[in-house]
Amino acid sequence: MDNQPFNPLHGITLKALVTELVEYFGYPALSQQIKIKCFTEDPSINSTLKFLRKTPWAREKVEALFIKNYHKVHQANDEKNSGQ
Repeated sequence: MDNQPFNPLHGITLKALVTELVEYFGYPALSQQIKIKCFTEDPSINSTLKFLRKTPWAREKVEALFIKNYHKVHQANDEKNSGQ
């Protein structure tokens, strides 16, 4: 059995993680927090995913930002999805 202690990344795809961050922060705020071109030059989910899959240091920074803001991101997205 896969026994995971509290791990906010467990079971979350990179696409879901990036989508939630973009919905919460937007690309301009993401580009200020993490200085990578995929957030500033013609940003899209697909181009961001392609870059992060090929660039481990950038992926680690994005995952760290997600973990740091895990509860805020999920609370905001849950409220948005429930129609509040």
